[in-house]
Amino acid sequence: MTAQAGDGGALSGLLAGLRVIDLSRNLPGPFCTRMLADLGAEIIKVEPPEGDPSRALRPLFEALNHGKECRRIDFRRPADLQQLRGWLADADVMLDSFRPGSLPAMGLDFDRLKRIHPKLVMVSITGYGQHGVWSQRAGHDLNFMAISGALDQSRAPTGEIALSNVQWGDLAGGSAMAATAILAAVFDAHKRGQGRHVDVSMAHGVHAHLLLPTATANLLAPLLGHRPGAGEDLLNGGLPCYNLYATADRRQLAVGALEFKFWQAACAVFERPAWVDRHWQRGQLPGSPECAGLREEVAALVASQPLAYWTGRFEQVDACVTPVLTLEEAQAHPLFADAAHAQPWAVVGFSPTVSEYPAP
Repeated sequence: MTAQAGDGGALSGLLAGLRVIDLSRNLPGPFCTRMLADLGAEIIKVEPPEGDPSRALRPLFEALNHGKECRRIDFRRPADLQQLRGWLADADVMLDSFRPGSLPAMGLDFDRLKRIHPKLVMVSITGYGQHGVWSQRAGHDLNFMAISGALDQSRAPTGEIALSNVQWGDLAGGSAMAATAILAAVFDAHKRGQGRHVDVSMAHGVHAHLLLPTATANLLAPLLGHRPGAGEDLLNGGLPCYNLYATADRRQLAVGALEFKFWQAACAVFERPAWVDRHWQRGQLPGSPECAGLREEVAALVASQPLAYWTGRFEQVDACVTPVLTLEEAQAHPLFADAAHAQPWAVVGFSPTVSEYPAP
């Protein structure tokens, strides 16, 4: 028997029994624990008397904190901190997003808490790490993206930097890294019987995602005579087969035909067989004048028709070509509109236990 995608019962119990005390606020920590809650963990969100600042944006707060138990304490009152230490005595994880040095000042440092609960895992999300000259600096997603080098990689071919409305520093550098750290540390604590304190630096976390631009820059620099800049790298505009193209109605078509087989399929839809061998896997160097010339040809063709035309043409073609949807269009798209199938993960099969499915 299998549980198909969308079977929340099987998936939501994966972390059943994991208790997390979440002291974090705003976006990175709460999104981390929201993912854990979706997988079945028990999340106790502990807020200051005035509440999490994200409460001012009610839809955001509800999206981040559904399925959590919310409690409030005054972190300045010793009695409230003692109550918190009592809650931690039977928790598996404590997550925080305080500045380095704040936990010891409140009596919540690892050395003290491990005496209460030796297997407790502590994970701190910080901007720039626990130590060093940057550790006490304030920052937001934009700053982590900027200092890590990631923001510079979001330049348009003309050189302008896009100010993303998706907080990659907070979410990729913070939330995802923290969730991974929590699960790894809990796994280790169950094996060794001892917890640990893990720091997750958002600036370092997002910097760690620069794997591809670092590799392709090293690869292309000797060929181009310089490190690839905006519009010259493998995936930032240097390839005609992997690019964004404006349509007649000023929308955008995302052509992601990176592999030769997908480019062949795209060229068939474009009705341009002469373009097939003008592909990087056939020797056209990214960022070269030849690539630039083909990019202009593709741009002219795509600009001759509205987005709906190209969407229809590519609908049934396996060519990695899709429309660039607005937020409202994406929410209404069949891929995401069905809430039962809109989660980032889904169980497609599992082996039931005897107690779950007793024999007839």
